Amino acid sequence: MPRDIPLPRGLKPPSRLATLGELALPFDMLRYGLGGWQLIGAPRGDGRPVVLLPGYGASELSMRPLEAWLRHLGYHVRDWGLGRNEGRVGADVQRFAAQAVEWAKTDGAPLTLVGWSLGGVIARETAREYPHLVREIITMGTPIIGGPKYTALAERFAGRDFDAYEREIHARNLRGLRQPLTVIYSDRDGIVGPDIAVDIYNPQARNLKVDATHLGLGINPRVWRIIADTLAGKG
Repeated sequence: MPRDIPLPRGLKPPSRLATLGELALPFDMLRYGLGGWQLIGAPRGDGRPVVLLPGYGASELSMRPLEAWLRHLGYHVRDWGLGRNEGRVGADVQRFAAQAVEWAKTDGAPLTLVGWSLGGVIARETAREYPHLVREIITMGTPIIGGPKYTALAERFAGRDFDAYEREIHARNLRGLRQPLTVIYSDRDGIVGPDIAVDIYNPQARNLKVDATHLGLGINPRVWRIIADTLAGKG
């Protein structure tokens, strides 16, 4: 059962320093290369179906490195199949669920969803509306609480009633999720404030902090190892 908690207060968007820190991605990529030792001995996969959902403004290409890694481990990995994520969450949940129905039939098993940023929102909402389709959810830098006003992209949503949206998101979260949840977030995230990238509603959720920029989450070896261990039941 989800925790019955009041509307969270005191949430903050990422600091300007953290947002500027996203420009350090090329240096992070070099650092991540040196951290590849963390992937040594990662558990092999069991062939389960895994679907990768990209973040806002990104396409399947952003997930290609992680996709290749999970295929190497032995998982049956798919793109989400909807092209660039343009932020139409409600419509995309319905479109994605229609595909997930067919994939679950083909694979004979519910899907494990791995979502980056807004892709994680779509993964969570799909699991909420169609729980029989989803086995497990892993999110990376996903805005779980509060909505866009606590992100660096708030200006792109100008004109919307952010307070009403925040209450709507809270009400949805109070409905809870049944599936295992692994929630990866970073204090260095310059796009999604770390305050809103954790799950405070579902008692089964594991909130795991890593050292990464938002744009670097999908190529961070520590994140990859967490995902591998989680899929293998070693998290």
